[in-house]
Amino acid sequence: MIVVSDTSPLTNLAAIGQFEVLRRLYGELHIASGVWDELNAWGRRWPGCDEVANADWIQRHRVQNQTLVAALRRDLDRGEAESIALALEVGADIVLLDEKEGRHAAQCFGLHVVGVVGVLLEAKAKRVIEKLQPHLDALRKTAGFYLGESVYQSALVVAGEGADSTV
Repeated sequence: MIVVSDTSPLTNLAAIGQFEVLRRLYGELHIASGVWDELNAWGRRWPGCDEVANADWIQRHRVQNQTLVAALRRDLDRGEAESIALALEVGADIVLLDEKEGRHAAQCFGLHVVGVVGVLLEAKAKRVIEKLQPHLDALRKTAGFYLGESVYQSALVVAGEGADSTV
């Protein structure tokens, strides 16, 4: 399976101590050079920077289709634009993206998009993590990740942890 990741899933999972979930679920991950640059932006080492630097299971790529990247940059940041272009170049099965505009653009190209909540749901389903709720709470509180209440509650139901679940 070929999986390309944007910056947000890397930083948010690292911030809550769940970076390793990516390796356990996908084995190998691909990132664009723009994602690496975002992890090191503004003279700050963002969560996930050290993890990515030390992960031999993450492959960095220079995106070839700069025309596509330039077109996508009208509406998206560099990491999102390059992640979408890279996903198309390598024939990715999944592209990990969280931002609404980036997700929409990727879907317009026929890419299968999964966000950080989807990664955690898959981790729960595959028993990589035991409970979803503590990780969703940590995304909100520790990582500062915006997670709307309806998405939060829906994810808990899907995971069998919500008020409407049958477990």
